[in-house]
Amino acid sequence: MAEVSFRRMTLDDLDAVLRVEFAAFTHPWTGGIFRDCINSGYECWVMLVGSQQVGHTVLMLGGDEGHLLNITVKPESQGRGLGQQLLGFIAARAAAAGVETLFLELRASNRAAFRLYERFGFNEVGRRKGYYPAVGGREDALVMACMLDPEDCPA
Repeated sequence: MAEVSFRRMTLDDLDAVLRVEFAAFTHPWTGGIFRDCINSGYECWVMLVGSQQVGHTVLMLGGDEGHLLNITVKPESQGRGLGQQLLGFIAARAAAAGVETLFLELRASNRAAFRLYERFGFNEVGRRKGYYPAVGGREDALVMACMLDPEDCPA
């Protein structure tokens, strides 16, 4: 596999980001959401394998807490450890910024993501009823948290 690299997301990346987002989710983020995150100064990053964009992530920082708002690997690139690398990268960025606790939500039905986060050290700390839109209604979100130690985060 070609070398994995990361770079800050720019507005010029939005078409490629949206292609990945729409391929990965039944209810994807919109271009406006990504644009607002970039313009608000959130940690917005794209992941590349060689020159091909294969994933992206958005992190909101606030004091000693971080909220992982989005982490996505395109479906045809999943199952190769790229999600773990992307999560490690953004967790290391959060730890370097002084984040002690990193939070995220995920769909209760997303067992693959749950296993990834659990392996990384996240624990389920709550549930948001009807948080996500879903085909035929709403779906609960699991709230997960991970205590970060700058020494322990894989980069």
